[in-house]
Amino acid sequence: MQTIQQALEKRILVIDGAMGTMIQRHKLEEADYRGERFKDWPSDLKGNNDLLCLTQPSIIKGIHKQYLEAGADIIETNTFNAQRVSMADYGMEALAYEINVAAAKIAKEAVQETGKEAWVAGAIGPMNKTLSLSPDVNNPGYRALSFDEAMEAYYEQVKGLYEGGVDLILIETIFDTLNAKAAIYAIKKFFADIQKPQLPISISGTITDASGRTLSGQTLEAFYISVQHANPLSVGLNCALGAHEMRPHIEELSQIASCYVSAYPNAGLPNAMGEYDERPEDTGHYLEEWAANGWVNIVGGCCGTTPDHIKHIAEHVKNIQPRKKPELELIINN
Repeated sequence: MQTIQQALEKRILVIDGAMGTMIQRHKLEEADYRGERFKDWPSDLKGNNDLLCLTQPSIIKGIHKQYLEAGADIIETNTFNAQRVSMADYGMEALAYEINVAAAKIAKEAVQETGKEAWVAGAIGPMNKTLSLSPDVNNPGYRALSFDEAMEAYYEQVKGLYEGGVDLILIETIFDTLNAKAAIYAIKKFFADIQKPQLPISISGTITDASGRTLSGQTLEAFYISVQHANPLSVGLNCALGAHEMRPHIEELSQIASCYVSAYPNAGLPNAMGEYDERPEDTGHYLEEWAANGWVNIVGGCCGTTPDHIKHIAEHVKNIQPRKKPELELIINN
């Protein structure tokens, strides 16, 4: 099997769509989340989607398979909140490592069972606590989390994903670059500690509104420069915006990034009920234009997108050449 780097040289790769949207279709109840193992857990577990890797693995594998069959080349593990900081909401900090191992194995099994050449990305989300912003408006210097605490939580998550067999690590939906830096440091520290070659890192930030900035206030260019030291396989944007609103930011990123560029927008903006209405063919047309303009290497969907969205995206970009990485001039001072 070729490496993901070799594949990216030849064609635009497609990443999967929303996991949460697909889980919602199953209309799971509290008992479904608990399963037999956690039937007596003291707190509510409904909504803890990452726990389903332990209690409903067949559902998660089925969703992965639907995305693979729709044309996804990269599928993400169901681990968006699977580190001890976020799992503390359910009193399940001790399960973080186990969930990541299970999630990686489920995704790898889905790839093997469909017989498709595809890669599993270990998904690392932004955490539910931010390192750059105070949660207390009366105390702007207060932080709910330290950098070391975030790094250690991410380190454990990376360990689980790696030991479960992922092909790359995806730090996604970044609204606070300092959290992402903790994840980058954790990845580099883990691979240095085990003395093994580092897996590729993909990084995806989130522009939250029309300001063109992340939630913690960085412009897109500042965000890119802040994470460039990770030597990422790709840098891109996901979540918060639909393709129509994300377009100028992807165009800008394609002009400044020295690595591959990824883009997986939401299925438009949510309606008054918080649901997403953008039709799959419309999402496909948007991303086809970005591809035709030479802006992207990896495309897919985030909130509200389904296997049908991914199918249309894959069909729309399959005959378009990928964005060429810019040739960087080496400046030597005499």
